[in-house]
Amino acid sequence: MLEKIRTSAEAEAKSWIADFSRSLAGGDAAALRALFVPDSHWRNLCGISFDIATFSGAGKLADQLCRRARAVAAAGFEIDTGLFMPRRAVVAGQEVIEAIFRFDTANGPAVGVVRLLPSPGAPPKAWTLSTVLDIDRIGAAKSGNIEPTSHSRDFAKRNWLEERQAEIAFEGREPDVLVVGGGHAGISAAVELKRLGLDTLVIDRQQRVGDNWRLRYHGLKLHNKTPVNHLRYMPFPPNWPDYIPKDKIANWLEAYVESMEVNFWTGTVFEGAEYDQSSQSWMARIRRGDGSVRMLRPKHIVMATSVSGTPNIPTIATIENFAGKVLHSSRFAAGAQWRGKSVIVMGTGTSAHDISQELQANGADVTMVQRSPTLVVNVDPSAQLYDKTYLGDGPPVEIRDLLNASVPLEVVKASHKIITKEVRELDAPLLSRLEQAGFRLEFGEDGTGWPLKFRTRGGGYYFNVGCSELIADGKIRLIQADDIRQFVSDGLLLGDGSKLAADLVVLATGYKGQDHIVGSLFGAEVAARVGPIWGFDADSQELRNMWTRTGQPGLWFTGGSFSQCRIYSRFIALQIDAIEEGRLEKAL
Repeated sequence: MLEKIRTSAEAEAKSWIADFSRSLAGGDAAALRALFVPDSHWRNLCGISFDIATFSGAGKLADQLCRRARAVAAAGFEIDTGLFMPRRAVVAGQEVIEAIFRFDTANGPAVGVVRLLPSPGAPPKAWTLSTVLDIDRIGAAKSGNIEPTSHSRDFAKRNWLEERQAEIAFEGREPDVLVVGGGHAGISAAVELKRLGLDTLVIDRQQRVGDNWRLRYHGLKLHNKTPVNHLRYMPFPPNWPDYIPKDKIANWLEAYVESMEVNFWTGTVFEGAEYDQSSQSWMARIRRGDGSVRMLRPKHIVMATSVSGTPNIPTIATIENFAGKVLHSSRFAAGAQWRGKSVIVMGTGTSAHDISQELQANGADVTMVQRSPTLVVNVDPSAQLYDKTYLGDGPPVEIRDLLNASVPLEVVKASHKIITKEVRELDAPLLSRLEQAGFRLEFGEDGTGWPLKFRTRGGGYYFNVGCSELIADGKIRLIQADDIRQFVSDGLLLGDGSKLAADLVVLATGYKGQDHIVGSLFGAEVAARVGPIWGFDADSQELRNMWTRTGQPGLWFTGGSFSQCRIYSRFIALQIDAIEEGRLEKAL
């Protein structure tokens, strides 16, 4: 029976792709439109034209497909059963046939995912379609043109180490691409850029690769499981824990940079850049750890300073009255030094909860201040349900990435509503106890849960690893910001006239996005040309100015989770490569 179902899925997928290929080759928008359900979606990830955009509705989708496919000579569409056997699956509550296909374009080989909605007595129609340039085959073709190296007959020549040191130094040459920020986002981008032959330099103000993780608070671990977070080309070992500790991540990033031969300058500060229109390159001011300044002239700058990289220090009335220590969460290192002390933590997001839990475990008296409703979800299993694509047996991570990235925003929302409903039922006992303790809850826009909160505001949620029970049990005190009358020298004066003593106030008040620093580093005109970064654009249904050309030629942005950076860094590399080869305009 299973074999019959598999054969049926394969036959229906192959029949659909043949009709699709024939209609597209003939430029027949009407025939193409008939192959899609009315509320269908095409997500293009640099697959047919160099755009990251989603087109919704069968009519609009068909028109755009015809026009763009003609421009890049897209042809040769075939289901690839060797890569992925077509299967029946359930996506966002819909029974679908899911298949991967290959095709060719003037820009290189490409791959895509189609999901068909079966219809009794009639051929299935497509609900979602995605198209992606295949960087693996493009990169392999490029490396095939490089003359292989063998043993040098001249033992007086520079050896591998000396060649690497010279490559990293950038003496007498300029990088094609300067990546600002050496966390997982910047490193992922640099690896893909290098694979396509682009001379790339990563700079970071920290003294050691991985310090952006290594120097964070003592108990930090990733809150999603290891299979979701692999780095491209060098996955984590199979014996790693489900949730990776910060220092393990930091050390792995350091090893990854070494193994992938990423050109990386630590202890280096990016002080700003100006764009030279005549040379179509940047004049970037870089301050090295020894205090020396160098002007670099890259053609492209990729800002990888995190979507939540600049500490948000809000204006808090009367906090100047407080005589104790005030720290932003980014500067909080460990709870042990506050044993026996009283601490107020402003905020109820992930950092606020983790820091509060660490302080309480080390014997501090902790009060959390809630400023707005917060989404809470148990880290296991509830938070992991949104990442089901990557968990359990199945295809390799590269195929899972294709499937994951192929889902358009509207379908993601529908799927996440279903998951969030299940999560709320699973977590109901804890959520009820939290509400009884006075904690104000919310569940994401229109009940879509935590992932879309991350993609719109970069936070506003907590994966419970024990702090929620401490709040519910009264072991960590909770008050609302409205309960505060004012700060006083030794703590808080509350609305009922009581006083809450404190030795430390931790501002777990989040971070500002990348658009906050664009003006200060590039000037007001550039900031205006670029506009908002992160959060969804209503027209493209994609994150604004992420991994794509911006209104400022040569300026790019990357960031997000490990999986986002693994998937989307490839599109930055593909677009920059196309620009440098003259196949794509630098400006939008």
